[in-house]
Amino acid sequence: MITLSVSSLFADIPLDSFQVYVDSLLPGSKLGLSVRSVSTGKELLNIQADEYFTPASTMKTLSTATALHWLPLDYAPETKVTLNGNMQGGTFRGVLNVRGEGDPNLSARYYKDPLYWFYAVADSIRALGIDFIQGRIDLDSSYYSGPWKPEHWRKDFYDFWYGAEVTPLQFNDNCALIRIKPGAKEGDLVQVSVHPDVGYVRIENKLVTKVAPRNKRKRKQKLKWTREMDPDKPVVKLEGEFDIESDSTQITVPVRGAIGYFKAALLTAFEKRGIRYAEAPDAPMGAKLQQFSFSAAPLLSVMDEINQKSQNLHAESLFRNMAAFMTGEGNVEKAKAMEAKFLNEIGVDTSGFVVFDGCGLSSKNKIKPSSETQMLAAMARHPKGDFYINSFARPGIGSGSKRMMDLQETWLTKFKTGYISEVHGLAGYIFAMGDTLSVALYLNETGKNKDADCKDMMDSIWVSLVRWANAGNASYMKMKDMWIAAQGISGFHERLEYFSRMLLKIPYRIGPMGEGTFDPIEPKPLVYLDSVDCVTYMEHALALANASHEDSLFNVLQRIRYFDGKISYRTRKHYLLTDWVGEGKFSRGIRINGDTTIVRTMPKKKFFASKKIKFDDPEPQVQINYLTLEKAKAWASAVHEGDLTVLGVAFISKLDIIDAYHTGFIVLRPGQVPMLRHASQILKKTVELPFAEYLETAKKKALGVSFFEFVKQ
Repeated sequence: MITLSVSSLFADIPLDSFQVYVDSLLPGSKLGLSVRSVSTGKELLNIQADEYFTPASTMKTLSTATALHWLPLDYAPETKVTLNGNMQGGTFRGVLNVRGEGDPNLSARYYKDPLYWFYAVADSIRALGIDFIQGRIDLDSSYYSGPWKPEHWRKDFYDFWYGAEVTPLQFNDNCALIRIKPGAKEGDLVQVSVHPDVGYVRIENKLVTKVAPRNKRKRKQKLKWTREMDPDKPVVKLEGEFDIESDSTQITVPVRGAIGYFKAALLTAFEKRGIRYAEAPDAPMGAKLQQFSFSAAPLLSVMDEINQKSQNLHAESLFRNMAAFMTGEGNVEKAKAMEAKFLNEIGVDTSGFVVFDGCGLSSKNKIKPSSETQMLAAMARHPKGDFYINSFARPGIGSGSKRMMDLQETWLTKFKTGYISEVHGLAGYIFAMGDTLSVALYLNETGKNKDADCKDMMDSIWVSLVRWANAGNASYMKMKDMWIAAQGISGFHERLEYFSRMLLKIPYRIGPMGEGTFDPIEPKPLVYLDSVDCVTYMEHALALANASHEDSLFNVLQRIRYFDGKISYRTRKHYLLTDWVGEGKFSRGIRINGDTTIVRTMPKKKFFASKKIKFDDPEPQVQINYLTLEKAKAWASAVHEGDLTVLGVAFISKLDIIDAYHTGFIVLRPGQVPMLRHASQILKKTVELPFAEYLETAKKKALGVSFFEFVKQ
């Protein structure tokens, strides 16, 4: 079932065809999509978004959101090293206790050498004058309870780097890199090396170097070889045939018995730093001699690894660390309870999330896309929301490094990717004019469809949403370029003259702008220069002249267009003299000798009723000071004797239900007659012509003209 909550919003892109595209190109696949406004919380699009989907690694968005909510920003998991015993000369006798609190960054991920942290421990001990440890090393792994291999993962996941054991003491992501090179001649075993080599991982090498045979077309045939992981021991068996013409290859494997791997790394560091170690199992604990605390990276760095690079071990560690920090128990059940409490606090129904782990590898994890966008929207409004959003990937960055590369404006979106067998997910944010969207997109049950085709479909839908949500972005970039190019022009009137001239020859179209593509009444861009009408032409030029910086252009434009800059159809300045000029912030009326005054009441109740908006305020009265057409012609024929000045002109309608029916700029140059710049409905573009010439054509509609001056903010 496809439900378009606000179908009129999506008139420009065929969102109701997304399921059709999926059915035709990826037969049998199940599509789920939710799009939600962060500012209002309203769901804008729902395609099967209230059904459960397997989220894959987008489950990490909940894990990191929960951790960020509960943990302080300066949180950093610690590893504590305590010397309990006594020291005589350079010899320490006793127990070296190492307590792990799930620091996932004791690796080459942050340091050039994966043993960097272990060297720091050794150097700290050497600094005490110790060069010989006689006793035992006690590795305290009690910070985590429960299995170190999550119970609900597929068994084969444990044979790959992304299924490494989840332990409170970790080294090098609990993985090792195996490099393979061909032997010197056919029949030789391949050359194998382990990195980092701490003497723990053992290779059973039965992989033979061979010259690959060729077929009748003299094309090389691919040789087959396998690697097999011992289920319990840190042993990897290599078998098969390896092409002698291959340069090399490498594989990353999880290490069985990760606590033993940690100990081997520590002993390696001791040896390289000149500390001898002799095992003495019965060594007494003794008094505390010294304690060191180490931490590799803070919370935000851990989150980057999770949400940008989709590192599973980091996610599972943070999942348990958060539970241990908050409840004293570092296990899955306590972490799940803290996630439920978090969702309740931000007002999201917990039934939308069925959680079995922290990283998303379990196929039993389930998410409703609609619930996911609720959570994402709440996090965008969260006090720590900027930190959360900034941890996500984007096109060209992290797990998005090869995603959506046809999107030029890569800064307009951030997302978390997800993938396991027959499951693809994208969850994150699209940044748009005047709002941010939270988006959750899933493809499940993809079957025999190619993964590359599934990713392409997901990316195409996401990019369509980005482009739809940013219909005015090209115009906004154009405005920024114009502002930057005009930095050498000083003086408010000089800038008004310059920008109103730069915007000449733009096509005319009545009502080209609205309240943004999310608005149910007028879903048109908030910035738009592909076409203009008489008011939007002036609004853009005035914003360019008034803005103090290119990054303030959007906000200045909205303050010109809306009361207090609050974007809505109700707060738009619809009536030129009553609202646009009458507010008095960016323009104000002026009087010309010989003008006439009338008072009109603007029928706003009826005006807004046509859009089903109730107008409870008294209908406003406006005092209009205007020159009759004959007096205006005389004024328009006189040569200007002052400095360069740019005024506004309003053409007063003969109908008393509106204040003015047209507007434009009056450019007064020294020694010249007044010129009118306006968006012409007849000429279908913005033009400049003598003001007196235009007045000759205004007899049928105009009662006269009113002038106003622009105000520099």
